[in-house]
This record gives sequence, structure tokens and C-alpha cells, in this order.
Amino acid sequence: MIEADVIIVGAGPAGSTAALNLAPTRRVVMIERRPDIPPRIGESLVPAARRLFTDMGLWPSFEAEPHAHCYGNRSVWGSNEPVESDFLRDPDGHGWHLDRARFDAWLCVIAVSRGTQLFAPARVANLERSGETWRLSLATATGLVGITARFLIDAGGRAAPLARQLGARRRRHDRLACGWIHGRSFGGNGLTFIEAVEDGWWYSAPLPNKRRVLAFHTDANLASAGIARDRDAMLRHMTSATHLSELLSSVKFTPDQRSGFTAAHSAHLAPCTGEGWLATGDAALSFDPLSSQGLFNALYTGLAAAETTEGYLSKASDILPDYERAIADIWYAYAERLAFWYGTETRWGDRPFWRRRLKAAS
Repeated sequence: MIEADVIIVGAGPAGSTAALNLAPTRRVVMIERRPDIPPRIGESLVPAARRLFTDMGLWPSFEAEPHAHCYGNRSVWGSNEPVESDFLRDPDGHGWHLDRARFDAWLCVIAVSRGTQLFAPARVANLERSGETWRLSLATATGLVGITARFLIDAGGRAAPLARQLGARRRRHDRLACGWIHGRSFGGNGLTFIEAVEDGWWYSAPLPNKRRVLAFHTDANLASAGIARDRDAMLRHMTSATHLSELLSSVKFTPDQRSGFTAAHSAHLAPCTGEGWLATGDAALSFDPLSSQGLFNALYTGLAAAETTEGYLSKASDILPDYERAIADIWYAYAERLAFWYGTETRWGDRPFWRRRLKAAS
């Protein structure tokens, strides 16, 4: 039987961020169900993340990582003409196009180096609460492991496995899904690219090591989801995005066999806290990729989860309601901004994808 102060389910960015901030002073166990980090779409990280890395003592280490710089965004949205916005006036400087697998592994390694005990691959086989103590049975490759802890953090992504087991429910606000393809490319200007089309929108961004991601977003219950699910169909369909096609041609984009289809909808968990537990990252809030805030939210709420957990273990009053309110505030600000941005694209108001979003924005 392992005696811990905190058990964290999920070793992604939110879970690892919570762990690396708690481990110096608390006994932390982190559980990850997958043996290896799976392929990721690739993600941009906004400049404000620099402040979080500095606060957590991670900035020098992150700065040494070989992620590509992101200097702004180019979009074809609301009209047929592309518009650029850059980070030249941003006080935090440029952002980053990440090698996601490397980034996730980097955070996890730091959490372990600070004292976190990691079990991977492993899954929660049984969970119960006795008084103020959680008792957990963990199924690992070598057998069952028993763990006790005073606090649980669900950082298990959109599935929110612990929170849902404890009675919380996720409210999904749309059916957005994403098909993605990786490939080689050369050149480019360090900008993310978005282009709206009649049944959704396209995204492309450079990645480290002369690579690029191409992604198509639409609703999972529309016929256009068949395009997002099929790599070859995506490559044929991308010609409908004129400016995107020109970009991919100019950087000599050559797709490889790495591709996938994943959920990308907005959702929030209610409640996201309970006696002796909380949810963080995508388990608490799932963001539409259009916001470019998903990964930053994982880092921010992971840090907030660590601070809240420390307060709970130190018997601070009202610490869980404060966290619940903070998560609610993030959600309302995000939802308002997302509705506004979708509301600016009115060219295809008669198409199901856009009609749904214009209705939500009204």
C-alpha cells in the first residue's frame, strides 16, 4: 500500500503541471493509462505562456527546447481576403508551434524529477472513500497496487474518468470534430493559418523539424465528417480552400501516413470539484481549437489545481468553491469570445455547420 497526499489521473500537460508544482512539498502519485505519448495534432502555444513558465521555474528549460516560433496568425474568415495579425506588439513576445509529444514528455519528466511517482501504463481498477481518505486499486503491468491519498485530481482529458465516476457530468455544447494529417514542408513564415469553407474550417501550421500539420474541422454528425475521417478525402477536398491550397503548394507540403480523427467540441464539467477532489485541464473545460487557448488553459488550470489542492490539504476554507468559480469565469469568457468570432463568418449562413454557430452567437 502506497501512502500519498495526492493522486493525479492523467499525465498530460494539466496533470503534469499540477504534479510538478505539488511534488516538492507533497507525496504525489500520477497515473497514466497509455504506455507512450500518442501522436498529437500539433498545437500553438500563446505568448502569455511565458509568464506561467516563469512562475513555475520552467522558463530556462522550456526556452532550451527546440520548438518553432509562432509570430502570428493568417486567416480567411468573414471575407475572401486573408488578414494577418502578429505578435509584434505583444508584451510577451512570440508564441510557439510545438512538437506536442516532446512538450508533453518534457513536462512529465520534470514532474518526476521533482518527486512525482509515475505509474504508466496503469488504470484505476477500484476507487472508494473512507472518511477523509481515498483508497484506490491500480491495475499495472505487474499486478494490482493499492494507494491511499487525501486528495484526487482528475486530469484525464475529455473523458474525465474520475469526475464522472464521482457523479459529475460533462455538458457538450457542440459536435465539432477534427481530421488531421502530418507531413513535410519547407519554408513558411511562422504563422498559423485558418480558412473558413462552407462546411467548416481548415487549419495549418508549421511544426519543428520541417514538418507541418493540416486539419479540417466540421461537426461529427454532418456528412462533411466523412471528409475529416478519411485522409485521402481530406487531401482531395482541401482544394476548396483556395488560399490554403496556395500556401501548401508554396511550402511544398508532402503528407505522410500520420493522420487521425478526434473530438474538438466545447464542453464543461459540472461540478468540477467535490469533497476531496477536483478536475483540471480538458477534464474541467474543453475548448474549440479556434480559440488557440486549449493548451494554455491546461497549463493555467493545472497550476490553479496545484494551488487549490495545497490549500485544501492545509485546511484553507472555501478553497474548492473559489476554484469552481474561477473555472466558471474562464468558461463564460471563453464562450462569449468564441460565439463572437464564429458570428463574424456569415457567408454560409444557410449551411448546417454555420447556421448552428450563428444561432449560438445570436
